[in-house]
Amino acid sequence: MANIYDELPDELPQELFTLLLKDKNVRIERIVSQGQRTPAGEWYDQMQNEWVIVLQGEAVIEYENMVQHTLKVGDYLFIPANTRHRVSWTTATEKTVWLAVHWL
Repeated sequence: MANIYDELPDELPQELFTLLLKDKNVRIERIVSQGQRTPAGEWYDQMQNEWVIVLQGEAVIEYENMVQHTLKVGDYLFIPANTRHRVSWTTATEKTVWLAVHWL
């Protein structure tokens, strides 16, 4: 047994990705951010579907077409495979804890 909030670092110079579960069709990970964002001009474009929920903190996800979604505690978002997106902001005043589920 484990807890999603276990082992949160005091300092976070870069995003922290922790693999929680993986099999041939699904990957579940915890992501911890604090002020990090996807570098300007860079996009995620993954072959898997992704579902994310913010468990703590705040973040903004931006699509290539400039549509933005602000996610606060409890907000979740489905990102279809091959949808170019980026994290354009995470709060710097507290850690943002995400749960991300990727599947084919």
